[in-house]
Amino acid sequence: MSSRVTSVGLVTAPRLSTGYCYPDHIDSDSIAALPSKPGIYIFRDALERPLYIGKSVNIRTRVLSHLRTPAEARMLEQTRRVDFQRTAGDIGALLLESRLIKEMQPLYNVKLRNTREMCALRFDPDSGTPAPQVVYERDHDFARTQGLYGLFASKRAAQDKLREIVENHRLCHARTGLESAIRGRACFARQLRHCLGACTGDEASEAHDARLLAALEELRVVVWPYPGPMGIVEECDGWRQTHIVDHWFYLGSIERRKGRRPVRRPARRRFDVDTYKILVKPMLRGDLLLTPIEV
Repeated sequence: MSSRVTSVGLVTAPRLSTGYCYPDHIDSDSIAALPSKPGIYIFRDALERPLYIGKSVNIRTRVLSHLRTPAEARMLEQTRRVDFQRTAGDIGALLLESRLIKEMQPLYNVKLRNTREMCALRFDPDSGTPAPQVVYERDHDFARTQGLYGLFASKRAAQDKLREIVENHRLCHARTGLESAIRGRACFARQLRHCLGACTGDEASEAHDARLLAALEELRVVVWPYPGPMGIVEECDGWRQTHIVDHWFYLGSIERRKGRRPVRRPARRRFDVDTYKILVKPMLRGDLLLTPIEV
């Protein structure tokens, strides 16, 4: 079958034997209005309910790629229009996408819409507790707590990661809490010569703990490095947005052209894992234009 031109002027590939059909039922005006700029987009059904929220540095191109994807036929069958919201850059789009998915709970954003209570490994050899402990965000503000390593969706995932580190670095299963410790008795790994002997005194406890800290370092959770909220500045075509983040929690954005202040002032400004993952690397690399903010 030859290619065809749709009502919105898009040349589509030949229809596939799977029965996929280009979604002509989606409001053509909403497609035509999509800009080739950064921001988020929302697929909505006949009742205006959000089906899927995504982000892109080019909203139009990204949405059109969805419309040509047979694997998304089920979502496209339910879609009647596509809305969008501009941002001044990719960081703003990522932050807005994450927040809206949590708030609106779209049907097809299964992975990101789940609100997760994160846990982490906490290890401070000076605390007198040699074994890393699994701690939860409900008990510790991860944005302020030192000595946290890894972000895990479950206690089991945290323990599995600890076990992997211990085995890869020939650490002691007993001293790290992976098996019961009996003074002077070799852990099972030591009996197999996979442990350097912190359990039997053949390796100094200080040396063992230093090796464990070094192995955990790549998983270190970075505490919020500023005394208060910071603005992340992005510009596009003369439009300047400042995204307000406080202790890894996204509050909203100031738009210079509208003089608008952030509308979200939640009492609980605690660690948000998605905001953390979006920002921590570019912030540490110095890739972001930052400015102190009073809110």
